[in-house]
Amino acid sequence: MRSVIRVLIAEDVRILREALVALLGYEEDIEVVAQVETGDAIVPTALAHRPDVAVLDIDLPMLDGLTAAADLHARLPECRVLILTALGRPSNLRRGVEAHVSGFMLKDSRPQDLVNAIRDVAAGRRVVDQQLAFTALSFAASPLTDREADVLRLTGAGAAPRDIAKDLHLSYGTVRNYLASAVTKLNARTRQDAVRIATEAGWL
Repeated sequence: MRSVIRVLIAEDVRILREALVALLGYEEDIEVVAQVETGDAIVPTALAHRPDVAVLDIDLPMLDGLTAAADLHARLPECRVLILTALGRPSNLRRGVEAHVSGFMLKDSRPQDLVNAIRDVAAGRRVVDQQLAFTALSFAASPLTDREADVLRLTGAGAAPRDIAKDLHLSYGTVRNYLASAVTKLNARTRQDAVRIATEAGWL
């Protein structure tokens, strides 16, 4: 007899969250032991219920799903994470790998594919939606250095160069040089245009 897979679901859209709970409720070998609607509730809820698999959305209030996934791996490494998202960006896939995510599925996946993905992740296998994997492979490698990407990412979040310099322990002039270099490499008109180009390409 197959052991029961204990699942936590994190999704802020109530109708979707309840639909997932109902869907998984039909499976004899899967039990939803907890559900949350904000990212900051993921780790404490997981510690309380000890799920085998956490199915997480990325775009959650309070804390995004990928940041929560990294925290969850650090606090409860035996709980495997399956990201279920509408945001099929290559950059999210890379962040997921860094956060020790075991699987990535898009929200328009077939219900049975999601059920199978939960079983595969619980068994220790990795699962990546084919459409997302193809999209990630189709993007060119980033021309930006790690520091240029860091500076652009903070610029996109609204930080001023002097604040970025302080956060990254760099001089103001060095930050300006990184920004100028990134704009040139991306053939962008402005810093914000460079942020847009890099984000759309999955480089941030």
